[in-house]
Amino acid sequence: MFTIGYDIGSSSVKVALFDTSNGSCIASAYSPDEEMTVSAPQSGWAEQNPEMWWKHLKNATKKMFSGTHIDKKNIKAIGISYQMHGLVAVDKELNVLRPAIIWCDSRAVETGNRIFEDLGAEECLSSLLNSPGNFTASKLKWVKDNEPGLFRKIHKIMLPGDYIAMRMTGNVQTTIPGLSEGIFWDYNKNEVSGMLLNYLGIQNDMLPEIIPTFSDQGALLESVANELNLPHGLEVSYRAGDQPNNAFSLNVLEPGEVAATAGTSGVIYGVTDKVKYDPKSRVNSFAHVNYEEGNPRIGVLLCINGTGILNSWLKKNVADQGTGYEEMNKIASRMSAGSDGLLVYPFGNGAERVLGNRNIGSRIQNLDFNIHHKAHLFRAAQEGIAFSLKYGMDVMRDTGIETKVIRAGNANMFLSDLFSHTLATLTGAVIELYNTDGSLGAARGAALGTGFFRSPEEAFEGLEIVKRIEPEAELESQITEAYEVWKKSLLQIISQ
Repeated sequence: MFTIGYDIGSSSVKVALFDTSNGSCIASAYSPDEEMTVSAPQSGWAEQNPEMWWKHLKNATKKMFSGTHIDKKNIKAIGISYQMHGLVAVDKELNVLRPAIIWCDSRAVETGNRIFEDLGAEECLSSLLNSPGNFTASKLKWVKDNEPGLFRKIHKIMLPGDYIAMRMTGNVQTTIPGLSEGIFWDYNKNEVSGMLLNYLGIQNDMLPEIIPTFSDQGALLESVANELNLPHGLEVSYRAGDQPNNAFSLNVLEPGEVAATAGTSGVIYGVTDKVKYDPKSRVNSFAHVNYEEGNPRIGVLLCINGTGILNSWLKKNVADQGTGYEEMNKIASRMSAGSDGLLVYPFGNGAERVLGNRNIGSRIQNLDFNIHHKAHLFRAAQEGIAFSLKYGMDVMRDTGIETKVIRAGNANMFLSDLFSHTLATLTGAVIELYNTDGSLGAARGAALGTGFFRSPEEAFEGLEIVKRIEPEAELESQITEAYEVWKKSLLQIISQ
């Protein structure tokens, strides 16, 4: 039996074909070859047309099957992972009313701050575990306040993954973890927050129907099955936001387990059974994929918006033409830890939650024209990314997340030995890299949701460690000293 997993990112759509018999990836593909367009009609805005996601989902599916010869009748289920916190609004005919406001859009920061102030910090944090920030609920309020004519046409709102599932099945549905990532879920009452809906002035029926994360979520419409050249009646049986799904893909399900990603954004995601929150809401707590009433599994999420995107920017604008990431990593490794005093701050991709929802922009400090060159900049950037994750992990510790082992996919920034060893040495954590990614996680989730796997333990039998990175004791003092200089300067910046 096979399952398909889709990972709907803001940069690309990836798809994987998973063989449930041995836990292996049969084929995978992504679309487009370059990054998808993110529209910014105004500074701090970030929008994408949901139709673009669907277009690239079709392209990726076609590419994956172009070199794969299997009997498609043996494909039994689809799982969906998606970029979190977005807002998709549709009318009664389920037509999209405006471009999706995606995760890194900052327009609703002040709206969220106002909600937080009006409802009260203690009330928000104790029931929602987060301030509304610039998450989905705040984005919806922004639309209501600034686009009232369009708001009146809204029949349903959805997260990006809910929209993709709707296109596939015709069903408008979401999950408890999905509602929690939009900051709609009341953990005290274990239901949609009436307090928040009343404040927003919206009816509960504007939200999708709630279904379990792992469940029969509908079958492919005949027209969609024809469009994707997939079997009729194929079941959608799993959906989750990209970070909870990434944790799931690494078998991070129980308290004390920690996952990481370092793609466009960087994330540390730890699981706890304590319903706790950061009083300053610098890290966020969401219902994890295996959350249940009476047996809570909370994912505590640290997100740094600007991580891999910083490295991508350097590749496009600083590296010599034709220089790839692997060569950039080699060049950076020629420099010693601390980059001869050059400091880089990767906060250039929207408001940063860990900085109190401030957008301080990316910064390069202590640049000396007589000392520093490209290699310093490449290294300082990777150190700055690792330093920003360490800064946030110190905040996470106060919510009960102690990090001894970090699990990550063997991809993106973790392909850099320099970055991986810097992060491991600075945090004192062992980093384990695995042969998986978001699309494979979604495919495993689909197999679990459709009942082929009877337990997560069975689902993850084929998961293998590709590489293990230990802290380097001989570099600890040098890297720690560089971090303390970086942190001191950051605290001065955010105190201004």
